Amino acid sequence: MDRSGSQRQHFQAQAHGPYSRPLAEALGAAAYTSTDREEFWRRGPYTARRFFAELFGTFLLVLVAAGGNVVNVRFGGHVISQTALVVAPGLMVMCVILFMGTVSGAHLNPVVSIAFALRNDFAWKRVPLYVAAQLGGAALAMELLLLLLGKHGSVGLTLPGPGASTTLAMAWEIVLTAGLVSVILGTASGAQNIGWGAAIGVGGFISLAGLVGSPVSGASMNPARSIMPAILVGDYTAWWAYIAGPLLGALIAVGIAWILRGAGGGVAGRRAGSGTLGELWRPGPIVPAEEEGVPPQKRSRAHRGPSGGRSARE
Repeated sequence: MDRSGSQRQHFQAQAHGPYSRPLAEALGAAAYTSTDREEFWRRGPYTARRFFAELFGTFLLVLVAAGGNVVNVRFGGHVISQTALVVAPGLMVMCVILFMGTVSGAHLNPVVSIAFALRNDFAWKRVPLYVAAQLGGAALAMELLLLLLGKHGSVGLTLPGPGASTTLAMAWEIVLTAGLVSVILGTASGAQNIGWGAAIGVGGFISLAGLVGSPVSGASMNPARSIMPAILVGDYTAWWAYIAGPLLGALIAVGIAWILRGAGGGVAGRRAGSGTLGELWRPGPIVPAEEEGVPPQKRSRAHRGPSGGRSARE
């Protein structure tokens, strides 16, 4: 292999690191050190960005999930089909994961944050911050719907379907959330090697779960999506089912993940659960892997950016 090819392989390995020491030595990449672990558990300099990402992402999710029925009632009752109503949240989650998953991990759901933490893919210190952001985003979305479209009884809330008891709704939420969190943890695992395609898996499951679960429980699978709109509307019907159900389902999914793949905490799972902000990239122009380590004045003009370009390792 010529020198330029060797350097390119080195930079590509650096871009995908850090690795365990033996693999790092073989690839010429950065090893995964105790300093990296300390940085993972420390709050770090990007806390505000992660908080905003979770708040904004959950806002978009609840705006679509709760807003569809509100729009229907406000503008005639059937302007949006039932199929579109239950599929839309999955499509929104897919979009959110794709455009900001690397910032915060795009949890958008308190039980997802807890599940990642239980798998050791997310720092427990960040869980309260993420949950606060998710609840805040859900509240802002419902407040906007009430402000723009008005209050229409319990429209926009997740409630047991006609003939379904609160206990049945909770059981349905357990099953659906166990499936959802299993998909999230599975596609985040290095064993699956899915990458950005996780957005398709997670968004697809939410859409399918909505098709079969909406008539029974509303297919919430997300305490933030259910509780904050209920508080703002003042309707607490079956509220506990939409906390207990998703939480129990997430715990079951963590157990399933352990059975399938053993303990978590690997590099791929940690990056998926926590985002890669501050590790693989920093805010600002992103430097391609082949130009990593090249002085700014020697980089190609297309990659310099307004200030010469920057990367996570500069």
